[in-house]
Amino acid sequence: MNQMAEIRYFSRADGLKLAYRKAEGEGPVLAFLPGYMSDMAGGKASAVFDWAVANGRSCLLLDYAGCGESEGDFADQTLTGWRDDVLAMIDALAYGPVVLIGSSMGGWLMLMVGEALGGRLAGLVGIAPAPDFTRWGFTDAQRAEILAKGVHFEHNPYGPEPTPTYSGLYESGEASLMLDRQIAIDCPVRLLHGQADADVPWEISLKLAEALRSDDVRVTLVKDGDHRLSREADIALLLATVAEVAGG
Repeated sequence: MNQMAEIRYFSRADGLKLAYRKAEGEGPVLAFLPGYMSDMAGGKASAVFDWAVANGRSCLLLDYAGCGESEGDFADQTLTGWRDDVLAMIDALAYGPVVLIGSSMGGWLMLMVGEALGGRLAGLVGIAPAPDFTRWGFTDAQRAEILAKGVHFEHNPYGPEPTPTYSGLYESGEASLMLDRQIAIDCPVRLLHGQADADVPWEISLKLAEALRSDDVRVTLVKDGDHRLSREADIALLLATVAEVAGG
């Protein structure tokens, strides 16, 4: 059985089981944080894991509570809850420095987790990062619906089922806004963003670069890149960026 098939489970303090995959190796631990309603079986997460295995590097993939192979009800989840789960898993499963790789919403969690990690944080790689999406990603009417009905459903271009946003996640996002303050992160940061992204405006990465306290920040714009940045050339760019930040 190869390492990609080895799904293991981390038991949270309340007993809920969170799925993860771990590759043992050298260097900082590469921890991949998926996007909204995504999981560790996605193409970018799998590519990073395969690269880590091939290069003898340490890597941690995980599924948030309520997502993928993890237990939990998706409707009950919040950004701060997911942040705390990621921190608990890193604390228990990873040793030494950590490089966080965050895709879309995972790019927001990457920042929340990164600030909490403090000196253990060795680098960040954001892929179409979406900090503060509760602020810029909804119309006033959609916000009102979330608060009045507890959920808003939106067309999902990536699958047959509509994408829900529940009030708990929305409210935790509004309480965790980052772009209107200095983000206390000092490590190297690399942000990759497609200028044909229909979900997260590429200008968000520029705002994020400005908000970060670190001076070692680079934004790479892919003019014809969409939100997923999952084409062969996009994956090659991601892996080269991860290799640079991880030191080899």
